[in-house]
Order: sequence, then structure tokens, then C-alpha cells
Amino acid sequence: MKKLLIATNNKGKVEELQDLLKDTGIQFVTPAQINLALEVEENGTTYAENAGKKAIAFAQASGLISLADDSGLEVEALNGAPGLYSARYSPKPGAKDADRRAFLLENLAGKPRPWKAHFHATIAIAIPSGEVEFAEGNCYGEIIPEERGTSGFGYDPIFLMEGLARTMAELEMDEKNRLSHRARAVMNAMPILRKMFGV
Repeated sequence: MKKLLIATNNKGKVEELQDLLKDTGIQFVTPAQINLALEVEENGTTYAENAGKKAIAFAQASGLISLADDSGLEVEALNGAPGLYSARYSPKPGAKDADRRAFLLENLAGKPRPWKAHFHATIAIAIPSGEVEFAEGNCYGEIIPEERGTSGFGYDPIFLMEGLARTMAELEMDEKNRLSHRARAVMNAMPILRKMFGV
């Protein structure tokens, strides 16, 4: 049976993607399960470029169809920042998620609220020969100045979901996996996956 490699070393993303794919009939593996240690430099100028680079690199290294994503938080008051640099948004090296959230709120201090924002995800699915296909998803809301919730990762505790009055970190996994940007990108990627895996 063909397997799909989840092409990320980010534990939070692995858990989300595993949950999103669990009822699809597609058998998937993680890099750790096949002893694949691979770091891909995300130096592209678009989400698609970064996601495509990762998916192709993992597909070629493993010989498996690989799914990668690149995602970011775009805040209107910061002209779309942190965007592509969301995972590296910090004034200091070795920053943790909490440091990035604090830095974002620091940069928003004094700007009028609401701090409208959206999460964007681009998913790339690559085959070992280097061909790649893409799907996208968005999730809208606003940044709030206090952290709420203990689920999720990254900016989830300060991202208030549009129309829900809850942060992304206050959602249960199954709820997040119906509403998040990554969930929507995976849904939009399903026709590609069904075609590749015949499910």
C-alpha cells in the first residue's frame, strides 16, 4: 500500500495533520517512524515556495508521496507581518512560541483594536520525481492582548476566532480540525490525495 509521509518535524503540526487524515483511508507515516532526519531551509518568498521545497525534499529523500505545509499569521495592523516569518518572529535566537507571542503583542501595543488577522496555510503534495500540487486555506479572526486556552501551539492562544468568541487554543482538536486554516487547506487538498491514492 502506498504511504503518505507527513513532511514536518513540528510535533504540533504532525498531531494536527494525523488527526485530519485519520479517516481518509490513506496510510501515513512521520519522518521519525522511518528514521528520516531532514531539515529544509525555508528561504522561499511565498508560502507555496516553502511548502513545495519541503514536500519535494522529503519525497526525494524517502521515496514516498509527501505532504508539507507552510503557514503564517498575517496581522492587518502590522501590514501582514509576521506572515512568512511567523515561526521565526523574534528579536532573539532560540525563541519559543511564548516569546513570539510576546513580541507580536509588543509590536501591536498602542495600535487601535480590533487587531484583525488571519492564518493562512498552503499545502504541497509532492511525488519523488519532483512534481508537486498545492491547496490553500484561511481562517479569520483577531489578535487579543491576553492568552486564553491551553490547546494548540504557536499563536493559537491569542488568536480569537471570528464569530466564535474563543481563541484557537480554546478549541478541542476535532473542532479545530474543522475550522483551522490547515484543516481547510487539507480539505481543499483531498481531491489531489484521492487521485494519488485512489481512495
